[in-house]
Amino acid sequence: MNKIREWKSVLLPYDQAVQEIKIKFKAIRNEYREMNEYSPIEFVTGRVKKISSIIEKAKRRDIPENMITELMEDIAGIRIMCQFKDDIYKVVNLIRKRDGKDLFIVYEKDYINDYKESGYRSYHIIIKYPVQTAFGEKEILAELQIRTLAMNFWATIEHSLKYKYKENIPDEIEARLIRAAEAAALLDEEMYEIRKEIINAQLAFEEKSNTVRDITDNIQILSLSGNMKEAIEFQNRFDRIWESGTQDDLIDLLGEIKEYLPRYKILENGHKE
Repeated sequence: MNKIREWKSVLLPYDQAVQEIKIKFKAIRNEYREMNEYSPIEFVTGRVKKISSIIEKAKRRDIPENMITELMEDIAGIRIMCQFKDDIYKVVNLIRKRDGKDLFIVYEKDYINDYKESGYRSYHIIIKYPVQTAFGEKEILAELQIRTLAMNFWATIEHSLKYKYKENIPDEIEARLIRAAEAAALLDEEMYEIRKEIINAQLAFEEKSNTVRDITDNIQILSLSGNMKEAIEFQNRFDRIWESGTQDDLIDLLGEIKEYLPRYKILENGHKE
């Protein structure tokens, strides 16, 4: 029981690091989207290795228990998913720009241009990340994996099979996995070829979503400020545009709504004076 409590204490900074790093990369993604720009980050996940997995890997790698936190690099793991292969290297450059600031790059492994014999493809960056704990700063190792959605799908399946067969996957299944990895790589290449069309469609959708959000938020503000009649009229117009209007119609409507809002009138009057 005491041993488990000790392990939980050891892993607390790792959990904190995972949460902080996830927030930082999600913030980058959201910043791109708020500016109606294409984000190379699709989504971010993270985890801290389970105690049983840490002990099992330490035994397999002959890592002494008192050296686990110094030698095991993936206790804290972050996965950054991208839509296209070239997005991976954009994310890598974003990480390199942070080197020496809020994280420190230890080394990088490019398993995309130099993929594993099994077919595994991903870009790995091992970092040192400083965590502010109740007992002072603690620098921990963490592994960042940057990959496409297709690469991640394949890697997740392979990981499950490795766990089932205790790293000894039958030859027939291993051969099928290699073929599946090649198919996933081909899918990434095909998506790369039409990425411009995909990105334009996504940006148009993102812009429309942001405009609709602003319209509904401002209609609500208008009604709360006592302009109920105008709010109802704008809501009815919005409903009609939503059914058959264009993005330009939505933008024009948003501009009209803003003219009625008290805060915009204050700014307007201030400029006139």
